[in-house]
Amino acid sequence: MQILENGMVEIWRQQHQAEPQPYIGREAIHNLILSYFFLACHLPSHHPLLLVLPNQHQNYFYLKEIFCFFQSVYSHIMASATFSVAKPPLQASGKGFTDFSGLRSSSAFLPFAKKTSDDFVSAVAFQTSALGSSSSGGYRKSAAEAKLKVAINGFGRIGRNFLRCWHGRKDSPLDVIAINDTGGVKQASHLLKYDSTLGIFDADVKPVGDNAISVDGKVIKVVSSRNPLDLPWKDMEIDLVIEGTGVFVDREGAGKHIVAGAKKVIITAPGKGDIPTYVVGVNADAYSSDEPIISNASCTTNCLAPFVKVLDQKFGIIKGTMTTTHSYTGDQRLLDASHRDLRRARAAALNIVPTSTGAAKAVALVLPSLKGKLNGIALRVPTPNVSVVDLVVQVSKKTFAEEVNAAFRESAEKELKGILSVCDEPLVSVDFRCSDVSSTVDSSLTMVMGDDMVKVIAWYDNEWGYSQRVVDLADIVADKWK
Repeated sequence: MQILENGMVEIWRQQHQAEPQPYIGREAIHNLILSYFFLACHLPSHHPLLLVLPNQHQNYFYLKEIFCFFQSVYSHIMASATFSVAKPPLQASGKGFTDFSGLRSSSAFLPFAKKTSDDFVSAVAFQTSALGSSSSGGYRKSAAEAKLKVAINGFGRIGRNFLRCWHGRKDSPLDVIAINDTGGVKQASHLLKYDSTLGIFDADVKPVGDNAISVDGKVIKVVSSRNPLDLPWKDMEIDLVIEGTGVFVDREGAGKHIVAGAKKVIITAPGKGDIPTYVVGVNADAYSSDEPIISNASCTTNCLAPFVKVLDQKFGIIKGTMTTTHSYTGDQRLLDASHRDLRRARAAALNIVPTSTGAAKAVALVLPSLKGKLNGIALRVPTPNVSVVDLVVQVSKKTFAEEVNAAFRESAEKELKGILSVCDEPLVSVDFRCSDVSSTVDSSLTMVMGDDMVKVIAWYDNEWGYSQRVVDLADIVADKWK
C-alpha cells in the first residue's frame, strides 16, 4: 500500500509487469476487497482509491464481482472510488462491465428455475445475470464450470446461432469444446464474428493456430471431417453432439456420432424414422435420458406447436391447414440452377417459391391427439430471416377472436412463458429479428369466421428463436443426464 504522486491510495499492484503474471486466486481478491472497504470507511469521503489488478483475462470476472458488489451494496461509501485494470490480451470489447458479450440473452425468459444462494459469489453472479440485473446484459459464467462437453457438427446458420445463444447464457450446464466445420478455422472464426443477419458478434473472436478458435478467451477446437465416424469424439470425451448439418437426420446417420465416441446427439432438424421429437414447452418434459438420439423438430414446428397446443386444449381442433411464409434458406439457389425441387431451383431473391413442409404433420409427433388433423405448405420469400405462420382451424367449441387471444395471453404468462408471446403492435417481419420466443401471436390479425373457424398469425425468427430452443433442449438433456 502506498500514496501515489496524484494523492490516490494504491492498495496493491503486481510488480515486474514484464514478467509472466501469475493467476490471482479468489481468496486474494476478496482480501483486497476487505482492504478496500477498510480504507473507504476511514478515509475522507472525497479521497479517491485505486485498485490495480494484473494483466490477466481471469481478472475480468473477479473485477466484475467487485464492481457489482460495491455498486449494489456499498455505493454510498464508494461514490468516489476509482477502479483500474490493466487491459487483458483477450478483452471482449471496450464496453462497460454490464454490457452483454453476446447478441442477446434469453435467460430472463427461460422456463426453468434458477438456483441462487446467499454466499458472496452466488449473490454477485445472480446480480450480473439476466434475472438479477436491471439491464439485459451480464457476464456469462465461465464455461469451464459447465457439466457436459459439447461438440457442434456443422457450423452453418444453426451451428453459429447455437454458439451465440449458448455464449449468452448464464450458468450454462454446457461446455462447447469442439466444432466440426469443413471450411477451416479462418472461415469459422470470420463467419461467427461477422453475420449479415445477426450483425457483428459482441465478443472477441479469433483463430488460434490452425485448429482452434477463441471466443472471449474460451478456446474451441475446430476439426474437419465429412464423415462423423472419423471425428475424435472419443478422445475428446464428448458428451453431446449438436448435429447441425441437416444431413445426418436418421438413426443410422446420427448414430455415427455415437460410434465415434459421443454419448448423445440432438438433431437440429426434423428426424427421420423412429427418432423421438421434442418441442420445448410442448412435450420436452417427457424426455427420457435413455434416448441417445433426439430431434428438436423444425423451426416451423417449434413456432406452430405451442399455440396449436393452446387452441386444442381450450377449443378443440377438428382439422386445419397452415401456410408458412418463410424466409429463403441455403437450400435454395441464388440464381436459377438445378435442384431436385424445380421450384427451389429458381432464384431465391427474385421469387415467391411454393414448396413443401412437414411442419404441420410433424405437430402430431409432439401432440399425438392431432394426428391426421393438420397439413400445410411453405412459401419461400425474398427475406433472409424471420418467418410467419398462418393457421386456419375448425374448432369444436364456439368462440370469438378476443377469447382466442385471451387464451394465448394466459398461456404466455404461465406454462408457455418464454416460449409463446402475444404482440398487440402493428409490426412487420424485421421487428421480430432475434426474438427469443418460439412464436409470437399477432393479436390484431386473429379472426373467427362464424363461431368455429379460427385464423391465427404467428411470427418467429426461424434461426435465432429456434437456436434458443436447441440450447434449452440441450439444457434439459443435461438436467436429466445419467
